[in-house]
Amino acid sequence: MEKIADGHAADPFRVLIGTMLSAQTKDAVTLAASTRLFEVAPTPKVLAGLTARRIERLIYPVSFYRHKAKHVKTTSRLLLSRHAGAVPTTMAELLELPGVGRKTANLVLILAHRSLSNICVDTHVHRISNRLGWVRTKTPDQTEQALYEVVPRRWWPDINRFLVTWGQNVCKPVYPVCRRCAIEDACPRIGVTRVGK
Repeated sequence: MEKIADGHAADPFRVLIGTMLSAQTKDAVTLAASTRLFEVAPTPKVLAGLTARRIERLIYPVSFYRHKAKHVKTTSRLLLSRHAGAVPTTMAELLELPGVGRKTANLVLILAHRSLSNICVDTHVHRISNRLGWVRTKTPDQTEQALYEVVPRRWWPDINRFLVTWGQNVCKPVYPVCRRCAIEDACPRIGVTRVGK
């Protein structure tokens, strides 16, 4: 979420494309790639007019940059042809765009459309929710649905922001730094077999 929130949260197109680029890519790389891309192509019309090769060069070295270049180009074309250049405001319409899954759609709805009715679940949210025992799920999609049942509604739009930062710095995938955790004594550490120093 932090990858694209600073400075671009009000622009649905930038939120959508930035989130598409962010998958399996470090924040700094995503920010640099998004900045380069939006300097050249700030609108769906301009982005749709670029060649896939040009988009690849602008977004490299994001992970899977060739696939993402095709997806953002096609998505831009679809925004123009189906949505008059606007980013859809519903989950169903967002999921029809190539390269957009529930995580991206939820983040767009929360950041760009100010939804208070969505939870964005990425790998950090999925992992930490299970470690804490809030849910017992196998996939991020299952975690999203389970969290709607156990988390007070007022926290739904903020869960991702809080848990991603926590997951990147403390509750890491491998070797979580439990000694630095504010809730170390209360955490059941489900599935944790080793901790970091």
